[in-house]
Amino acid sequence: MKIMEYLKPKYFLSNYEDVPVIDVRSPKEFEKGHIPGAKNIPLFTDEERERIGTIYKQQGRTQAIEQGLIYVGPRMKTFTENGRILAKENQLKVYCWRGGMRSEKMAWLFELIGIQCYVLKGGYKAYRNRLLKDFKKDYPLIVLQGATGSGKTSILEKMYEMGEQVINLEELANHRGSAFGHIGMDHQPSSQQFQNNTYAHFMHLDKKRRIWVEGESLSIGKVYLPETLWEKMNQSPVIQIILSQNIRIQRLVNEYGQFDKEKLIEATQKIIRKFGGDKAKRVIQSLEANDLKTAAGMLLDYYDKSYKYSQEKYKSLQPYKVECNSGDPDKNIPLIIKKADKII
Repeated sequence: MKIMEYLKPKYFLSNYEDVPVIDVRSPKEFEKGHIPGAKNIPLFTDEERERIGTIYKQQGRTQAIEQGLIYVGPRMKTFTENGRILAKENQLKVYCWRGGMRSEKMAWLFELIGIQCYVLKGGYKAYRNRLLKDFKKDYPLIVLQGATGSGKTSILEKMYEMGEQVINLEELANHRGSAFGHIGMDHQPSSQQFQNNTYAHFMHLDKKRRIWVEGESLSIGKVYLPETLWEKMNQSPVIQIILSQNIRIQRLVNEYGQFDKEKLIEATQKIIRKFGGDKAKRVIQSLEANDLKTAAGMLLDYYDKSYKYSQEKYKSLQPYKVECNSGDPDKNIPLIIKKADKII
């Protein structure tokens, strides 16, 4: 068996689906954000990690290590048993926060029982730095933009089925991006995990072929885009779908009309400060009367203004506009693809 190897993020991530990845950080660190697919075998509990950190600051490195050994000693057999269960072809990849003592010692322990280990050089911190750098690189990105109710997500989903490369940010974020965007969706991941999941998807794309992404704000619900991806989106070509308000209203009625009325009212109440109390009251009255078209129309007026402001403030390039006369994605996609072929 070869001795422990240290791999930079590029090589550590190149085939991490083939070699299982072990995150030895504490449960809270893991929950905040981890490499997708990694399994958590924490060297220390959250409380133990905090205690060791306090000892390190107050007494020094040696005393902190000694306390760590007291915690770890009784669990060493359990660690090796878990490692053996998770190993594939007798191999594991291991990382901690900085690629230091925690990952090195866990890898050393695994290797004592014959498991070949690869340690992430620089740890999770290096992985996160790599993520930000890779989103910044030169690759053909196209932003699909359109006012609320334009059916951008449905278009991208169908384009993906046709073989186009798509990063579906709203699916990854479990949120549609407005005050109503959480309705009918699963619980959102942490911002870091959303970014990590997005990066994992991005890594599998051919960077020589065009990649589609939906125009979004920096935040989607409670999670934030990687800043370098957000900057890249604002510097990339934009295709803007133009649809009549009537078509967009009908799409919103079809999409949100299936949800609990109380949740729609609750979401409306969240935007009272920006929307205006009187307008919000009228929307709520329309919802209570089951007049979804009136409610959708009023809300579109509000979101159209927000959309226009965001477009003018952040986008550095003028959009390529595609006039569409139908709410059917199958009819609009050929027009969008034709425009994209002229751009990239």
